Amino acid sequence: MESFQLGPSILPRMWSGLWQLSSNAWGTAPLPRIREAMTRYVDTGYTAFADHYGSAEIIFGQFRRSLPPDQPVFGATKWCVFTDIESSQGLVEAAVKERMERMQMDRIDLLQFHWQNYSQKGYLSTLKILQGLKTDGWISALGLCNFDSIRTDEICTQLGPGVISSNQVQFSLIDTRPLHGMADVCEKHGIKLLCYGTLCGGFLSEVWLNKPMPDRYSNHLTPSQRKYLDIIVGVWGGWQLFQELLLVLYDIGNGHGLSISNIATRWVLDHPFVGAVIIGTRLGISEHLDENLRVNGFRLTESDKAALDVVLNRSNGCRIITSIGDCGAEYR
Repeated sequence: MESFQLGPSILPRMWSGLWQLSSNAWGTAPLPRIREAMTRYVDTGYTAFADHYGSAEIIFGQFRRSLPPDQPVFGATKWCVFTDIESSQGLVEAAVKERMERMQMDRIDLLQFHWQNYSQKGYLSTLKILQGLKTDGWISALGLCNFDSIRTDEICTQLGPGVISSNQVQFSLIDTRPLHGMADVCEKHGIKLLCYGTLCGGFLSEVWLNKPMPDRYSNHLTPSQRKYLDIIVGVWGGWQLFQELLLVLYDIGNGHGLSISNIATRWVLDHPFVGAVIIGTRLGISEHLDENLRVNGFRLTESDKAALDVVLNRSNGCRIITSIGDCGAEYR
């Protein structure tokens, strides 16, 4: 498993996303089966878990406590502020303590901070308090979630070098917004992107090759797939061009003995500003452990990249930032 450094930790470049535990809309499995699946992930080398919402924090905490003390498992959680608040030391400490208690941790491995309303500048004062808690040992690494390039640059400049370790944003062959500003911010401040949406909810796979466009309102689509279908059809370039992209990915994969998903993931990981990809996991329902591991240990060739660029240059990918907005704009 390839690795990278995030704050004080050396971590794998493929993380397991637990957001699907937050809702039955993705399907659900009994808790014992979920824990068995998490054990398989750790045994296979997937030792980093991200996106703990609500019950996912509790499930992760219980699982972590069940492991031997010498088994390293990394948990990245979030604090999302969706309403205007007046930040104070007590309020911020309470938010961090709540996550520590739910995850049964004395120190949060990575706290990712999201702030909904940019017009309310409280995100800077809140992050300064979080910086203090990091200094005091409450948090090992402090990251952002769905902040755009301008605010990420502002925050890193205000807080100083080494305070912010990461920003979690959407990045894929379909959504290339991080290439248009965020990559430069990452290089300037030495931070890494933690990328979700890399496989567009599973659309970037053999399952959808040579298939008709699905009905957006089909019960067979997950909430993630509905979101990415809207981007593919409504913004990126349409279903026919998407089929051409899948075919190119399939041909490249054949040359390496790999899958469409492997090639799509590798394309993201090959960017130096990317720390890790977060692959959503339907624990106990659907797993691709061995297939995903095959992403490690190879690089796309220049001819591979050129073949992909032929399709990407015909898409509206570079203009998504003007139609949707910069990274995270869809959540504001």
